[in-house]
Amino acid sequence: MKLHTLKPAAGATKTRKRIGRGQGSGRGGTSTRGHKGQKSRSGYKYRPWFEGGQMPLQRRVPKFGFKNPFRVEYKVINLDTIQQLAEANPGAQIDHDLLKANGLLSRNKQLIKVLGRGELSATVDVKLNKFSKTAKAAIEAAGGTATEV
Repeated sequence: MKLHTLKPAAGATKTRKRIGRGQGSGRGGTSTRGHKGQKSRSGYKYRPWFEGGQMPLQRRVPKFGFKNPFRVEYKVINLDTIQQLAEANPGAQIDHDLLKANGLLSRNKQLIKVLGRGELSATVDVKLNKFSKTAKAAIEAAGGTATEV
């Protein structure tokens, strides 16, 4: 084997398509661009959202509503959930750490509001972000404390 006899494997290389080299090349005239139109001109750039002058989708679809940038979103936990937690962890204080340990929180910095659905018979100390009036009254009626953190 000698260096001047080396060749790439069959089918490994392709000959480059030479465009714009006259009629004899077989690709003269329009140079494989078709006839006229925007795509045949020099400087044409394709934008993925361009629809050929048709009214584009982002202008056809109606816009409505309002997104409040200052909205505070709370994860909701009801009294029946707190009752289950109190039964599973007797004497424990119900806070973010306990909820995270029991898989009720998906994020660390999640804000939590306690609502008044369900019955609460256990005496518990709850330290969370917000309480509804009925939830706070039910926790205190059962002998516990509801502290906003």
